[in-house]
Amino acid sequence: MLRELRPAIVMLIVFTALTGLLYPLTVTGIADVVFPRQARGSLIERDGKVVGSALIGQQFGGDKYFHGRPSATVAPDPKDPARTVEAPYNASGSGGSNLGPTSKALIERVKAEVTRLKAENPQARVPTDLVTASGSGLDPDISPEAALFQAPRIARTRGLTERDVRALIERQTKNRTFELLGEPRVNVLELNLALDRLRL
Repeated sequence: MLRELRPAIVMLIVFTALTGLLYPLTVTGIADVVFPRQARGSLIERDGKVVGSALIGQQFGGDKYFHGRPSATVAPDPKDPARTVEAPYNASGSGGSNLGPTSKALIERVKAEVTRLKAENPQARVPTDLVTASGSGLDPDISPEAALFQAPRIARTRGLTERDVRALIERQTKNRTFELLGEPRVNVLELNLALDRLRL
């Protein structure tokens, strides 16, 4: 019996070492050399301090900052662990709301958000990504249309010209990856940091 078990045990040890240690360490080492910024989380710094990641959205309050997509992430309720509470951009609780297109709660939330945004900019069409959450709830980007929709509010609250704000959005807009994949996008954190630098 030991004769039959010995090869299986040896193979288990060899493949555990290969696939559990050697392969992950090799791939991590290569990634760290070839893509150092991405391998370390695409962290964004301001004045030497990490303020976020280009890969994970975060909530911005107030009228003087661009706002990202709604986030559907949740966290356990501190008062009742069996329930959940909203926790926007909670990276440990990534996921959508699982509300379908016929969900009354989703329809009411979207209608309320559209009404609120229409009051902010009555002449423009409300971009879809400003009222719908992404599948992960952590999307760091918005469409250029969503950023431009917010330009009048930003210009008004910061005392800038709308033309300057639109030019900033244009500079911060990233095109499709390889001119083929995805859609043009604007990273909200990077845009808000550039907006703060505009006032310096």
